[in-house]
Amino acid sequence: MKISGAAKIAGVIGWPIAHSLSPLLHGHWIEAYRLDAAYVPFACAPEAFTAAIAGLRAAGIRGLNVTVPHKEAAFRLADKPDFSAQIAGAANLLVFGEDGVTASNTDQPGLIAALNEVLGENALKGRKAVVLGAGGMARAAICGLAKMGIAEIAVLARNTERAEALAAALEPHLEAKLTARGLDAWELVAPETVLAVNATSAGMKNLAPLDLKLEALPKGAAVFDAVYNPLETDLLRRARAAGLCAIDGLGLLMHQAAPSFAAFFGIEPKVDAVLKRKLVEALAP
Repeated sequence: MKISGAAKIAGVIGWPIAHSLSPLLHGHWIEAYRLDAAYVPFACAPEAFTAAIAGLRAAGIRGLNVTVPHKEAAFRLADKPDFSAQIAGAANLLVFGEDGVTASNTDQPGLIAALNEVLGENALKGRKAVVLGAGGMARAAICGLAKMGIAEIAVLARNTERAEALAAALEPHLEAKLTARGLDAWELVAPETVLAVNATSAGMKNLAPLDLKLEALPKGAAVFDAVYNPLETDLLRRARAAGLCAIDGLGLLMHQAAPSFAAFFGIEPKVDAVLKRKLVEALAP
């Protein structure tokens, strides 16, 4: 597709970034709506993040999606973080304007939409869940699950102090009860859990998976993995083998991207089977 000198430019920034499907996803919508636009991946090490944002903003791009490990840093540098970013303490969307940088967190509604598609609305109301991790995605997941009516969320992380700090920061703003422990508490909390969310990068392509005994979960429980590359992570493969409901990260990816596309290009895009098929094909081994 041809672009002109007046093209609208946006992108995604992370470290690493080669695995990202966001360029394919947004590129699909750019082509579908015949826009004079482009969506570009930017690989940026953590120590260069602030300088990179300043440079890209100065270059005139409209904004960026933000992925690991930059979501909390993106929130901190924003001039105008909206409520979704403030409550999560992390941002996956930065929009550049003449009056500053606006930060949002679209992972929350994206997660809700993805889970509702598979489990149905109100399926989790009043139940207990586990969120694995204590970073930006974990913050968004906790907030999203609380909005869905989860009564109690156990936050488990390798760094127990970080999990405790996260729970202490979020609990005053949520109706759900939060508890924080190390990953070694998994077998203590799993038996009463109806949903386990991997909000870490563990299991991502070339990274080691989480070593959890999924048999500790009750029959009928669900396992959601925010990782989408590979689509069939070790965690999800073992969840299916254990007879559990396994939910991959593709639904989250598509639904969190829609409000970003609207912010960049002024069009509310459609999440449909054509887009999903294209992404699944891209992830095929």
